[in-house]
Amino acid sequence: MQRFTTMTGVVAPLDRANVDTDQIIPKQFLKSIKRTGFGPNLFDGWRYLDEGEPDQDASQRPLNPDFVLNQPRYADASVLLARHNFGCGSSREHAPWALVDAGFRALIAPSYADIFYNNCFKNGLLPIVLEEVAVDRLFEAALATDGYAVTIDLDNQQVRLPDGEALSFEIDGFRKHCLVNGLDEIGVTLEQSEAIRAYETERRRQQPWLFGRVGMEGQS
Repeated sequence: MQRFTTMTGVVAPLDRANVDTDQIIPKQFLKSIKRTGFGPNLFDGWRYLDEGEPDQDASQRPLNPDFVLNQPRYADASVLLARHNFGCGSSREHAPWALVDAGFRALIAPSYADIFYNNCFKNGLLPIVLEEVAVDRLFEAALATDGYAVTIDLDNQQVRLPDGEALSFEIDGFRKHCLVNGLDEIGVTLEQSEAIRAYETERRRQQPWLFGRVGMEGQS
């Protein structure tokens, strides 16, 4: 998993509340579990004028000109700005996979659905919670200014605005440790690999019968 320390990125404003995971990545794209390749189908039902199907060449599909993220000014955005309860609906982990595959590294919203919020951290995506008044200000700035970008400093837990103002955010210490070090759940477990090997060695010594060795010597 990619480490997250400090990044500067263009902000894409998705001015909708209660965006659910089926809107983030529709159900027909859930057949794959590769974690990659979902970016072209992010917000598929809003992004295109036709209905998308798996393995379809998205580059040949008609874009919806009224969908904000189709505007060229947000083509390279890596920070998604949203409203309340982002990521509600089903627990599909494909939702953060699609966001990451589309180039987003961080989200900013007043609130998130709990399961989606947890899944973001497992996939290197930072979901930042800010007060609604601060989110309102960011929407105004992102819509008014082409290329509006913010700097996210995870070490200091700040979103720094172009004028130098810093907005502080809270994050659980363990989740912060995982993001800063690029660790998913498997990576966290492997941090204890020496202790795990020592335990298994001692267990083999004390309970060899569990490993199918006792009484097997000399048999052919």
